[in-house]
Amino acid sequence: MSINRVVISGNLTRDPELRHTQSGTSVLSISIAVNDRRKNASTGEWEDYANFIDCTLFGNRAEAMDRLLQKGSKVTIDGKLRWSQWERDGQKRSKIEVIVQDIDPCGNLKKSSGEAVEGVVIDEETGLYEEDIPF
Repeated sequence: MSINRVVISGNLTRDPELRHTQSGTSVLSISIAVNDRRKNASTGEWEDYANFIDCTLFGNRAEAMDRLLQKGSKVTIDGKLRWSQWERDGQKRSKIEVIVQDIDPCGNLKKSSGEAVEGVVIDEETGLYEEDIPF
C-alpha cells in the first residue's frame, strides 16, 4: 500500500493562469511559496527559505479560483503529487506538481473586477464549499 497526500499552506507567487483542454476542461496553474526554516551551519542562526510548489486545479473549481485568487493570496491546499516527464529541445525534463483536490482560500480575495474582498461567497456553480463554522 502507498499513500500520496500533500497538505501545504502558503502564498501565490504569481497570478493564476487559466487555460482549457481541447475537450473544454478548465485547468488552472498556480505556484505557491511555502516557507521553511533551517539552521545556518556557519552562523548557527535559524534562517527562513522558500520552497516554490507548482499546483494544478481542474474543472469548476479552477474557474472559481481564477476569479478569486491573485498574486500574494494565501491558500491551504490538500492534494496529491504527480510526476510528469517530457522532452524539449532534445533534453528530457521532469517535474513533480500537486494536483489540487481541495483548496481553502484564506484572507483577502479579489472580485472579478480585481478589487479585494473579505471572505468567499459560496454557491453550487462555483464549486466552492462552506465549512461548518463553530460560532
